[in-house]
Amino acid sequence: MIRTRYSAIALALSLATAAVSLLAPASVSAQADNQLEVFSWWTSGGEAAALDQLFAGFGARRPSAEIVNATIAGGGGSAARPVLQTRLAGGNPPDTWQVHPGWELLGQYVEAGYVEPITELYQSEGWNQVMPQGLIDTMTRDGQIYAVLAGVHRGNGFWYNKKLLSQQGISVGSSLSFDEFFQAADKLKAAGITPLCVGDSGIWASAELFENTLLGVVGPEKWMGLWNGSVAFDSPEVKQAMTIYGRMLDYENSDHAALSWDQATKKVMEGSCAFNSMGDWAYGEFHNARLVDNEDFGWVSHPGTDGAFVIVADGFVMARNAPHRENNAEWLKAIGSKETQEAFNPVKGSIPARTDVDRSKFGPYHNWSMDSFKTATLVPSVVHGEAAPAAFQQALNDAVTTFVTNHNVDAFSQALVSGMRAAAPTTGL
Repeated sequence: MIRTRYSAIALALSLATAAVSLLAPASVSAQADNQLEVFSWWTSGGEAAALDQLFAGFGARRPSAEIVNATIAGGGGSAARPVLQTRLAGGNPPDTWQVHPGWELLGQYVEAGYVEPITELYQSEGWNQVMPQGLIDTMTRDGQIYAVLAGVHRGNGFWYNKKLLSQQGISVGSSLSFDEFFQAADKLKAAGITPLCVGDSGIWASAELFENTLLGVVGPEKWMGLWNGSVAFDSPEVKQAMTIYGRMLDYENSDHAALSWDQATKKVMEGSCAFNSMGDWAYGEFHNARLVDNEDFGWVSHPGTDGAFVIVADGFVMARNAPHRENNAEWLKAIGSKETQEAFNPVKGSIPARTDVDRSKFGPYHNWSMDSFKTATLVPSVVHGEAAPAAFQQALNDAVTTFVTNHNVDAFSQALVSGMRAAAPTTGL
């Protein structure tokens, strides 16, 4: 049963790649110096603090190695991916880079031959016994595994300033419907308080708001149908979700286009707005600001998505012809270790990919998320590269950019229909 639930997120990909042993001879330039270049987009306060935990885990194994922190600012990797692609195409790869499983890993990097399998690490480190097979499936092609996950984020979080809502006489239970959100939003707006914080200087944040709203309307089964071709983007229920999404945008902050996602989360902390729909990397910002679970801030699933878990997992890879191969192998071992996962995920907001961690080391939010992970229906994120190829991600971002300004449901719908049709040769739809 667990394998079946996880397999739903490991969408059928027909990608072939040559299997290269992790223990193969290093390239001529490998180990020319004692460094490790790590490429990521973790630059916000909470993200940087979490990345430091990974660096510490590696440092304990290779204390004399120099870490080259090649971070590129931009939430969701919007600015980082083009830089990475240029480097890969030019034959100048970093040793390792941040990646999401599913389409992003297998379609962009494995198929192109930019990464090598790390299957032998799974065997030597015993990861096959402590990481869910379904997660491993999302990183596997032709029997070879290509990444190790540092943690698993829940993409459909809905965060709120607990004290602010209490002052306005608004209570939030264990779940929140769309109707309940709109009732609260009207009350907040009447009091001169912005109900919904959005920071879409990177448009992916608005696309994520739509993704979560769409899931909340159509449900997990039809969500999966959008990616296997059984549900169309011009169906009545999708248009209903677009209408609700447009209504939610009517309650957003006027400066949304000038803010990054973490700046929008900060506005929730400061009490200048009440709610924020965001993956639980937002928790890392609350944690970094030393705010307290269930006292300063609260959370529920995005309206309508209670019982669903949008997976946004973060992993790292072994670059083909990695310049510092031995250091990279130790980096990946550190990421997959119990000790590092127990140190990294409480700071990042994600839950460990390992199932054998000590839950007493995690707070209320993380334990709630771990319980949800066990019982909820697991679905992939399109915004973060797991459910569909990059071509459709771009089509979605473009369509959202237009919709934010004109709220034209029919045009939005047709843009996504066209985007999926263009991606059909890759998706198999």
